[in-house]
Amino acid sequence: MVKNLIPQETIAKIFDSADIVDVISDFVNLKKSGSNFKGLSPFSNEKTPSFMVSPAKGIFKDFSSGKGGNVVTFLMEHDQLNYPEALKWLARKYNIEIIEEELSNEQIAANNSREGLYLAQQYANAFFKDQLFNSDEGKSIGLSYFKSRGYLETTIKEFELGYSPLKMDALHSKAIKDGYAIENLEKAGLVKKSEKGWYDFYRGRVIFPIHNITGRIIGFGGRTLRTDKKVAKYFNSPESEIYNKSKVLYGMYQAKNSIIKEDCCFLVEGYTDVISMNKSGIKNVVSSSGTSLTEGQIRLIKRFTNNIIILYDGDAAGINASFRGIDLVLKQGLTVKVIVFPENEDPDSYSNKISTSEFQNFLYENQKDFLTFKAEMLLNKAKKDPVKIAETIKDIVSSIAIIPDPITRSIFIKSTSQTFDIDEQMLIQEVNKKLKKISPSNYSPSVQDNSKSFLPSKAIDKGVKHKLDTQEKDLIRLMLNYGSLSIPLEIKSENGETSEEQYPLAQFIIEEMLTDNLNYNNSTYQNIFNEFVDGLENGLLINDQHFIQNPNLTSLVVDLTTSENTLSENWEKKHQIQTKTEPLRLKQAAIESVFIYKLRVTENLILEKQMQLKEFVNSTESDIKLEEINELMKVRNIFAKELGIIITQ
Repeated sequence: MVKNLIPQETIAKIFDSADIVDVISDFVNLKKSGSNFKGLSPFSNEKTPSFMVSPAKGIFKDFSSGKGGNVVTFLMEHDQLNYPEALKWLARKYNIEIIEEELSNEQIAANNSREGLYLAQQYANAFFKDQLFNSDEGKSIGLSYFKSRGYLETTIKEFELGYSPLKMDALHSKAIKDGYAIENLEKAGLVKKSEKGWYDFYRGRVIFPIHNITGRIIGFGGRTLRTDKKVAKYFNSPESEIYNKSKVLYGMYQAKNSIIKEDCCFLVEGYTDVISMNKSGIKNVVSSSGTSLTEGQIRLIKRFTNNIIILYDGDAAGINASFRGIDLVLKQGLTVKVIVFPENEDPDSYSNKISTSEFQNFLYENQKDFLTFKAEMLLNKAKKDPVKIAETIKDIVSSIAIIPDPITRSIFIKSTSQTFDIDEQMLIQEVNKKLKKISPSNYSPSVQDNSKSFLPSKAIDKGVKHKLDTQEKDLIRLMLNYGSLSIPLEIKSENGETSEEQYPLAQFIIEEMLTDNLNYNNSTYQNIFNEFVDGLENGLLINDQHFIQNPNLTSLVVDLTTSENTLSENWEKKHQIQTKTEPLRLKQAAIESVFIYKLRVTENLILEKQMQLKEFVNSTESDIKLEEINELMKVRNIFAKELGIIITQ
C-alpha cells in the first residue's frame, strides 16, 4: 500500500481552500437550485439533472449513478485519480505548495501502469515544447509554421504545441540520458522499435497535445510538414488506459468554461480548426480529431451545454456523411445546428482568408437548424423526383422520431409539414410508427412462480441479516443528520418524579445502545458510532462534517445525508404550507428507529438460536434452547406491539 506522504496540515489547508462548486463547475454545467446546485451527471447518460452539489455541506451526490462524496472524491471518481493525486490537483488549482515528507508521489506512482502513462506523456510534452522554443530546428521549422498560420505565442503556449525533431531517436536518446523508463514511452506510442533500433514515432512533426478534461495530457497528434502525399498527414496516439478516442474531444479542456458561458459548443473536425477559431476569438470550440462523432463525445459536450453547432467543410462527400452525426446528437436530446463552409474551405482555411469580424459574422449568419439543413441537402439531390422527395420526408421523419423530448418533436413535425406542404397528422402517424420501432415494447410477459410456499433457511437467514443491516444504517443516518439536535424526553429522577428534558438525539441513541450492551454487526457503522461516543465523552456533539474528509467514509456519509426527494427550502415559503418532514418528528423517528433496531437484533438472536437447535441431539439441551427462543420471542412481540407490527412467523 502506498504511504500518504502529504502532511496532514497541508491536506487540511487544501480542504479549507477548495470550493466544491468552483471545482465541479470545471466539469459540469451547474445551475442554482435553492441553496444547492444541480446539473447533468458526469458519470451516466441522463436527460433529467439529478447531480446535486451542496456548497454548505461541501458534498456532491449523483442520484443516477449512486456516486457521492466531497471535492476530492469527485476528482477521484471523475478522472480516475488516487487520493494523493486528487489532493495535488486541488493544490495546483488553489496555488497551495505541497512539501512532501519523503519520496515524491510521482516517483512512487511511476511504477503504476496508469500513472506511468501520464508521466510518459508529461515527459514527452516537456521535450516537444522545449524543442519548439529552444532548438534552432524547432524555431526554424515548427515555430515558423505555427506563426505562418497566424498563431500567437500565447495561443501556442495555451494549447502546449510542440515540435519533434527530424533526428531518428531524439526523444528516445534524451529519455535514456535522463534515466527515464522507456517502456512507458513505448506503451504510450511515443517511441517504437524496428530491426534497425529505436525511433521516435512523431519525428519531424509539429505536435498537438491532447488533454483530458482536467488538463492532463493523454495523447498527441503529430502533423507532418512534408508535401509528400505518400506520408500520412497526421499521426495520432494509440488508445491506452488513459486515452479512449471515442470519449475525448480535442480542445475541451481549454473550451469548457467558454462553452458554459456561451451555452453553446462549436464542433469542428481537426486540431488546426480549433486553434484557428481560437485565433479568431471563438473559444467555445472542440474537435472530434478527424474521427466520426461518437455518443461518448456528445455526452461530454452535454455536460456543459445542450446546444451544438457542427461545422462542415464545403465538400459534398463530408456533408453527405454528416447525417449520422446529427442523428446521434438528436438522440442525446441536444439542439443541433449546422454551418457549411464555402466549397473547398474549412474553418482553418476560411478563418485565415477573411478578417476576424467577417469570420465571426459568417458563423452567426449561416447557422441552420438540422431540419432546414437536411431538407435542403436531400431536396437538392432529389430535384423534383416525387419518389425521392418522399424518401427525403421519411428520412427527416426518422430523425425527428429519435428526439427524446415530445414537445421538440412536435415543433419539428409542424415545421416539416409547412416546409413540404404535407398533412401534419400524417407526419405524426409516421413519427409514431418510428417511435414504436425505436422504443422497446412496454408489455412483457410476467411469469409468477407459486411452486414454493416457503423460504429456505438460508433465504430467511439473509433476510433477517439484511433487515438488521438496514436498521443499523438508519440509526447511523439519524446520528449523522440530526445528532446534535435535541429531542424532548421524559426523564425519571431518583425519587420517582418525571420531568421533560431536551436530549441530543445522538446521546439518546448512544445511551440506548450502551445500556443494552449492543454493538453493530457492520464494522463501518460501529466505527462511526465509536467516534460519536468518543466525541460525547469529550463534550463534543459531532456531525456529518466530522467524517466528510475521511476518504474511507465520505461516500457512505454522503449517501446517508442526502436525498433526491428533499424539498427545496423555497417550497414552504411559496405555498405557505408546513411540510411534514423528518426534522419535525425527530423524537418519533429516533424512538421508532431504536425500537425497530432492537426488534431486528432480537430476530437475529432468535435465528441464531434456531440454527443452534439443529445441532443438539440431547433433549435437555434442546429444551433449554427452546426456552431461550420462547423468551426472545416474547421480547420480540413486545417490540412489535409497540411499533404496531404484526408478527406472522
